[in-house]
Amino acid sequence: MVTMRPVKISGLSAFVPPHVLTNEDIEKLVDTSNDWILQRTGIRERHIVDPGMATSDIALPAARAAMEEAGITPDDIGFIVVGTTTPDTIFPSTACVLQAKIGASNAWGFDLGAACSGFTYALTVGWQMVASGAAEHALVVGADVMSSIIDYTDRSTCVLFGDGAGAVVLSVAGPDEARLIDFAHEIDGHGGPALCMPAGGSRRPASHETIDQRMHFVKQEGATVFKFAVRKSGEIAVRLLSKHGLTGADLSLYVSHQANRRIIEATAERIGLAPEKVVINLERYGNTTAGTIPLALADARADGRLKKGDLVLLTSVGAGFTVGSILLRWSL
Repeated sequence: MVTMRPVKISGLSAFVPPHVLTNEDIEKLVDTSNDWILQRTGIRERHIVDPGMATSDIALPAARAAMEEAGITPDDIGFIVVGTTTPDTIFPSTACVLQAKIGASNAWGFDLGAACSGFTYALTVGWQMVASGAAEHALVVGADVMSSIIDYTDRSTCVLFGDGAGAVVLSVAGPDEARLIDFAHEIDGHGGPALCMPAGGSRRPASHETIDQRMHFVKQEGATVFKFAVRKSGEIAVRLLSKHGLTGADLSLYVSHQANRRIIEATAERIGLAPEKVVINLERYGNTTAGTIPLALADARADGRLKKGDLVLLTSVGAGFTVGSILLRWSL
């Protein structure tokens, strides 16, 4: 029987490209307004890559900075997992591309596709690799260039998404150090059609028809996704907290996937959280899919809201549908 080792986050960093696309900019592309977007989503602006930039390009600075904080070299990394919906290419994986870019010659790894739950799922996988002894240090990345699959003539989706990346290094925790505590994940494949990219895979490979019908962009049934996200975010948060005899009052900070302000606030209300315990930064970034949670953690730490020893709950809901939550003590 394998003895599982305690695991901590030993390094964190996030990155967004410098170019900003504001609501006023989007007003020039589709029939919408800054007030409409703010009222329904809470988003004011988002960061967009320059042409030719890929997911590995924005993951790279986040990965390097996280390793620097952890005090390790690329050779120390034994495992890399990249949560992403927008890999550089279908193959090779972005994990392979990133491994070569950072020079992590001793690492193996892969991409993980869980859409907006990409970071929570990837964090769990990296955690298990270190806990089991398969790796001494794991690099966990959540990164997406959503602008590459967004139709900027579709006002129901183009207002929502931005580009961004975040990375953490996971390492073995000492006996008295803060650590990752537990996770709960689930999927519901019946919700797949409500949020998807219809073409580009083996069922509908690229053709004149799929391109003409704009099937290589994100398609979303907004009301369906919203209702599911509100219900499931609250359910999985309560389930994980209750398992450990905790309530929202015990938490120092709640960090949700940043898709919609109303979803986050509804979940926080169900958990019983005061507003000051809830991180909301989507106003400046929009929905960066797998990048949102590490971006929110980095911002909370920079603002002094996230401190060593804090009890933190992460939650996410994404296409699939995927649902995830992680409970941890902050270790940096």
